[in-house]
Amino acid sequence: MEERYHSVRLAPERCQGCVNCTKRCPTEAIRIRGGKAHITSSRCIDCGECIRHCPSHAKMAVTDDLIDLQKYKYNIALPAPSLYGQFNEDIPVKAILSGLLKLGFNEVFEVAHGAEIVSLAIKDYLKRLDILRPAISSACPAVVRLIQVKFPEIIDHIVPFDAPVEVAGRLARAEAERLYDFKPEEIGTWFITPCPAKMTAVYQPLGTEKSSISGAIAISKIYHELSKVVSVDDQDARRQASWVGVGWAAPGGETSAIGVDNTLVVHDIYNVTNVLEQVALGKLKSVDYIEVLACAGGCIGGPLTVENHYVAEHRMKKRIERKKTQDPKLGIRPRSDYSEFELGVAGRRAIEPKPALRLDADINKAMSKIEMMDVTLKSLPGLDCGSCGSPNCKALAEDIAQGRASMTDCLFLLRKKVRDLAYEMVNLADKLPPPLDKDQDK
Repeated sequence: MEERYHSVRLAPERCQGCVNCTKRCPTEAIRIRGGKAHITSSRCIDCGECIRHCPSHAKMAVTDDLIDLQKYKYNIALPAPSLYGQFNEDIPVKAILSGLLKLGFNEVFEVAHGAEIVSLAIKDYLKRLDILRPAISSACPAVVRLIQVKFPEIIDHIVPFDAPVEVAGRLARAEAERLYDFKPEEIGTWFITPCPAKMTAVYQPLGTEKSSISGAIAISKIYHELSKVVSVDDQDARRQASWVGVGWAAPGGETSAIGVDNTLVVHDIYNVTNVLEQVALGKLKSVDYIEVLACAGGCIGGPLTVENHYVAEHRMKKRIERKKTQDPKLGIRPRSDYSEFELGVAGRRAIEPKPALRLDADINKAMSKIEMMDVTLKSLPGLDCGSCGSPNCKALAEDIAQGRASMTDCLFLLRKKVRDLAYEMVNLADKLPPPLDKDQDK
């Protein structure tokens, strides 16, 4: 099986063996065995739900650091629009961009520029009559990986464009090579990320051979240092992204930028899963486009942000309204602003299914394990309590078939077995052989 990179990691020494993570994982990637959590690589989509809900902080996201900038001669920061929601709205975006330069970056290129271009491309794409509907956004890597793992039959519904961060990274690199004559290997492009799935997408890109991003640095890692150097009096003078691109940070921003009415906006991984099930069943063919975001509140609610996502969303709305008022035409870009090179269409590879449930390479053994799972599941109580260390009874049946668990891992079956053994011991005590007869002892 292909080895997969994951940003989400486990710190075993902190794990208390509770079942919070197993119950919250949307792909059933986590089990509790031996009193510790274990993450199944083939199932993990790096959504970060386990990071949010682990009371012991035993789950973490491995991202890059500012010290990694030393690997390159020229470093470009690619701030996600969600970064702006971490600061009060009275701090201009220009001041935040200037602050990133003070942290050691040579240049800043807003990911929102990439979002503007992708918005144009999707708008044109939805005019086609030959595409599968509903078309599904490719912006959230956690959702794309969810489709790979749980809904491979609807992969062709994903729009064939790179995520805005990839487009922004490609444009930033091209600009640096053109203006400063740097070689590609001398340029570092760093996404300031709100989620671990973006870090994973750097090392294992979706739909492309190699990412245009050198690495990803968590917003939570640099927020403290950035907040100390941000000043409203020191504002970057370069061209700013419009409200069209900046709005992608919050739910509905993408569909608003595209300008299509017949759409769905779905955020929170559990809501997304439910809607994708509807797509797989063919119940949403009348919808043109679905904006899907793994995090509650969209990217501004990512697990690597620092601000409450309701507060951040409120701030973003104020910023967007201000941008619209200042220059209502700024968000309108000409078609010539995007090309196949920028969108990655020309060299784009098909996104492949990565089904998580592979019981055995031998088809006969796999069929035998499926039969065992069916029989085992009928014997389990069906309460899906998670006390066994598996997220539900079906998952426990799968683990038993794979030899990773036993029937006695179910507390209810174990309690019944102990009770039956106790009754049997009492009955045996009343049936002692003559040499040990109680009455004779008396």
